[in-house]
Amino acid sequence: MDVAFSLPEDLARRLQERWGDLSRRALESLVAQAYREESLTLGEVRRLLGHETRMETEAFLKEQGALLDYSEEELEQDLEAALKASDR
Repeated sequence: MDVAFSLPEDLARRLQERWGDLSRRALESLVAQAYREESLTLGEVRRLLGHETRMETEAFLKEQGALLDYSEEELEQDLEAALKASDR
């Protein structure tokens, strides 16, 4: 799905001078907010932004102030999954 909106030319130019690609900036802002609200998962954020690694996505979310707390339970689940994967 494509999403579009209009900006007055003078404001668009000013914002573009400051932020560069406004379409990308809008996408990143939308995705970061959706992650904050737990509407998107980390994997979905990674997919939408085309990141190669989870670390790249986590760095993006940290920069946006959107990285959610990592619970001890989530850490244990990740450790279990890593151990199972290494046993293969």
